[in-house]
Amino acid sequence: MTEPSRTIVYTCPYVPAEWIAAHGLQPRRLIPLPTDGATVAPRVEGLCPYARAFANDAAAENAAGIVVTTLCDQMRRVYDLLARGTRTPTFLLNVPKTWQTVAAQRMYLEELKRLGRFLVRLGGHAPSYNELAETMTQHVGWAASAISPVHDASVPIAVVGGPLMQRDRILFDLIEESGGRIALDATETGRRGQRRAFDRRRLTENPLMELADAYFSIPDASRRPNSELYSWLKNELTQTGVRGVVFHHYVWCDAWRAELARLKEWVGLPVLGLDSDGHDETDVARLRTRIRAFLEMLQ
Repeated sequence: MTEPSRTIVYTCPYVPAEWIAAHGLQPRRLIPLPTDGATVAPRVEGLCPYARAFANDAAAENAAGIVVTTLCDQMRRVYDLLARGTRTPTFLLNVPKTWQTVAAQRMYLEELKRLGRFLVRLGGHAPSYNELAETMTQHVGWAASAISPVHDASVPIAVVGGPLMQRDRILFDLIEESGGRIALDATETGRRGQRRAFDRRRLTENPLMELADAYFSIPDASRRPNSELYSWLKNELTQTGVRGVVFHHYVWCDAWRAELARLKEWVGLPVLGLDSDGHDETDVARLRTRIRAFLEMLQ
């Protein structure tokens, strides 16, 4: 008899991996490949390619549950598709758009508690504060590989934008083959999508509050106001010494598309804007030409 899966699949950075692990389940942050076929979300005009790929990849997983957030309208749509098109229990975690008010922070905390009850129904157990604190101390969760500064002739570049599918990593390859190096991956699936380090003192006093605060403070273009995104970028750009920014978004991502003009005015560095439909027929040759010309300008 096949043992039931204990894996919980998600993709949004506002889903705390430590909270899932503390319930005795296995968190898996899914960065879409995507898989072949369209079991849940066919290719249709207006559906974000990242959201579509996540829906199909998540449906193909042998998971105990799927967690989707309200970070964007496309992912809300994915929740409906998964809830109707699969037998896997699916949970919608409400992430407040605003972040400065006590009410918004309290709402996020209550949503984590509601997620906890969902995890218990899937076979997990409600952790004690000590169990949660221990898990937060030991569990590293998902994190992008840190990129150490390298002092060479290559041009330090920041990649800024929303999430990237696995095959979109070709952008990094094209930048490096054109004479650049990725000094900062400020995409949702990169450094920007990581929580801050836990405060050991607060972790001891109230680990759930510390967990909620660490994840709720992740900067994103969807937050209102999104001033924290630019504060984070200012600090990271200064530390990494980048000389140019490659800005990537999917053609149906209104939140990130709207940031391109503001970023160009604010950053004080050359910015190359790239959009993608996220499909196999993406013109790699065209991307290579644009990136190469951008890097030549910076050299």
